[in-house]
This record gives sequence, C-alpha cells and structure tokens, in this order.
Amino acid sequence: MGRRLFLLVLLVLALSAAPAHAFARTEHSLLMGDGVSLAATLYTPDGAPPAGGWPAVLMLHGLGGNRSSMNAVAEAHLVPYGYAVLTVDARGHGSSGGQSSLVGPREVADYASALSWFRLRPGVSDVKVGAFGVSLGGGSVWKLLTAPGTRLAAAVPVTTWTSLYDSLLPQGLAKTGLIAYFYNLLPPERWHPDIRVVRDDALLSRNVEKTREFAAARSVRADLGKIRTPVFLVQGRRDYAFDMSEALNAFGRLRGPKRLYLGDLGHAPAANPVGEQGYYLAQVRLWFDRYLKGEQNGIDTRPRVELAPDPWRPKTYQGASLPARKVLRLTFKGRRTITGLGEVIRTTAPTRRLNETFGQGLVSVRLSTPTRWPHLVAVLSALTPGGQEIVVSEGGALTTTLGIPSRLVTIRLLSQATTIPRGSRLRLTLAGSSTAQNPANLLYLVSAPSESKLSIGEAKIVLPILRSPISR
Repeated sequence: MGRRLFLLVLLVLALSAAPAHAFARTEHSLLMGDGVSLAATLYTPDGAPPAGGWPAVLMLHGLGGNRSSMNAVAEAHLVPYGYAVLTVDARGHGSSGGQSSLVGPREVADYASALSWFRLRPGVSDVKVGAFGVSLGGGSVWKLLTAPGTRLAAAVPVTTWTSLYDSLLPQGLAKTGLIAYFYNLLPPERWHPDIRVVRDDALLSRNVEKTREFAAARSVRADLGKIRTPVFLVQGRRDYAFDMSEALNAFGRLRGPKRLYLGDLGHAPAANPVGEQGYYLAQVRLWFDRYLKGEQNGIDTRPRVELAPDPWRPKTYQGASLPARKVLRLTFKGRRTITGLGEVIRTTAPTRRLNETFGQGLVSVRLSTPTRWPHLVAVLSALTPGGQEIVVSEGGALTTTLGIPSRLVTIRLLSQATTIPRGSRLRLTLAGSSTAQNPANLLYLVSAPSESKLSIGEAKIVLPILRSPISR
C-alpha cells in the first residue's frame, strides 16, 4: 500500500459519516479486592456480536482527570465501529473511591480486575482485548502489558513514560515545578500518604534510593524486551513532562509489532491542535482493527515511524526508522562567577538556515566553586527574527561534588523536536533554576543558595538536528 493510499484510508476513516453501529451505554461501580469501588462506563454496540464476541478496549485517563475524556474518544472513534469499551475513573479520581498511589501495585490490580470483569460481559470477546491510555493512563497500560494474566492483544500508550525516574528526575535533578504541578492536580486527601513523602523526598533530593525504588515499581523500561503484544506508541515532539526519549527507548527495545507516531501533542509546551487528534486516532482505530479484528488494512506494513511537522499538518515524515540526523556543534567561550541567584547568558550569531532538532542534546561546561553549589540548569532558547524566544530544550545536573579545581560537567537536555526559524540566535542560559531564562519557565524552580558562588567557563553544545527539516 503506497503512502497516498494510506492517507486516503485515513481520510475516509476521519470523514466517515455513517458508523456501523448504534450502541448502549451503562454506568457501573466495580468493587475491588480491598473494598474500594471504581466508577466505570461500559459501551456495547447494538446488534448481534460477531463470533467470539465484540473486540474490546479498556480506556484509561490522565492524572487529575476522569473517564469523561475517554468516553468522548470512545463514542467518536471506537464504539460506533464495532468495539465494546470500558472506561474507568482511576482510584482517587472522579467518582471512584480510594487514594491514588500513581500507578502503584494497587492500581495495576484494579485494572487487571476491571479487565476480568469486562471479559465476562455478555457479547464481549475474552481474547480480543486491547488497552488505550493517556499520560497516567498510558503508564498504566505499560504496567498491564508486563503484568501476569492480563492477556492484552494490542495496546496504545499515549504521551507517557517508561521510566518514571528519568522523566521526573533526569540525571537525579528533580523537575520541581512539574512535580508540584502534578501533585496539585488532585486534592491532598485523594493521594495515598506515601505519595506526599515521595514528593518531598524528590523535591529536597533526599532518600534517593527510596525514590528510585518507588519510580522503578511504576516503570517498565527494564521489561520492554519481554513485551510481544503489538504496541502503537503515540508521543509528543515537545513535551517537558515525558519527552521523546520515553517512546524512542521503548520503540527500540520492543520485540513485537510496533509503530511510533511523534506529533504536536502532549503536555506543555505542546500545542495539541484539534485537527491532529482525529488524524492519529484514526490510526489508533486501524491498529485495533488490525490486531483485535484481524483486518488486513496495511497499518502493520506501512513505515513504522511517523513524525508530524510543527505546526501540525498531515504531510508527515514516514520511514522504516528514525529520520536522518546530523550534529550541530556550538561553543560559548568566556568565564564568569555568579552567586546563587545569578545567571550566565551567552548568545550566538543568527543561523543561516531553518534547523529542526530531534533528540537529546548535550551541554558540557567547565565549572568550579569555592563554596557549595547543588545543581546547574541549562536552558537553550532561540531568539527568532520576529522577536519571540522559543525554548529549544532544557535540562539540569547535580553538582554537589564540585570544588575549587575546575571540572567538566555534562547536562543532558530533554529529548525534543523543536523548529528553529532561519535567522534565529541561539541563547544558552546557565543558572540555578529555569526561571533565570524566563520567570514563566517553571520546570526547575529551586535556585542555589544566595551565598553560593560558581565559576562558569567555556560551554559546548552538541545538538542533533534533522538533515532535512520537515517543518517550516
């Protein structure tokens, strides 16, 4: 099937005005093993089910949300096309009881129990069952894929993590603003007491091993090679919560059928254009049609990697592997000593072409301190000819072992795909917090102590960019 024919299939799916099935919707309360009840919505198509029952999809929402967001997707993209769907309010969310432990063993048991209940509904298939989840729900889908007895036949994790530690504490430095934001998405009483302890440990960089153990229990990266279930990964090009590396790592390690879509969706600063949602959800349905219904629709024979441009439009890169890249190298000379609330800002000459980053850049900088300096944050931004400042990427590293002898410290920037307009000047900001670049940049909030001193020397950046940019 050629690319044009594949796009035509997607267009027909998106514009179809006559779904095959009306459907019934019923509300339920599912009793879990510890006595907590979870609110759920069950959808079943009208009419006689096919032999073996309706193919079925469990749909899981994001942190702080509820099943209404999944109900909207189910009613528009799955149920009218012959799918039974179960949506569930996560523990501690919506109309469900209990307290959230952030995809802990209790939540995984909840969803395993929900799958068992789902499979026993009249007319629902016992074997043709898949799962779809966004953010928190996507993390739950990954855990279900590695949980014994769940028997998923297809899965779609969307804008989520495979390593929670690397997502929230890359290089051991907490994304303090992000962690605080996530915690505040639920009232305090809806969190399990352990979560507040872990939150405080992460924000204060203490009890590191306990934090790692907590995150590891909610992650699947070490087990990705064991997954044989067909997985369609949907991830954002620009997402400061769960960056591209979370999906790229998984895509490289999975051994079963797999597909990767990278688009303009996800957590901030993603634009989440309305038009793109219909585009990738049409592909999600094709994925389930192929692996739950057995339809030979070509989704499994198409190039496995798709990268959408920014701003989004349906003319995308499609290939058997990741797009070709080259390296942009930048050197920022100079030396300056700052205090805890200070910053070093260095800027390049205007670029001669449009550049589009893809992947994880590295910032290497020579540092020394006569005091104590706990961590350093690097923000790479682009000053466009139109007067905007675009954050290209950012990252941070612990520097607690620094002393008077200068030492080279390497900071891994978040894995992003950012378009840098032609004529932009690249700016590197080095400081104790991301707010030094812009007060609205709240990813790394904790500054160094005001009395601390840090000497910052030459800095070098290695930035992966696309050989042929797809954005404009």
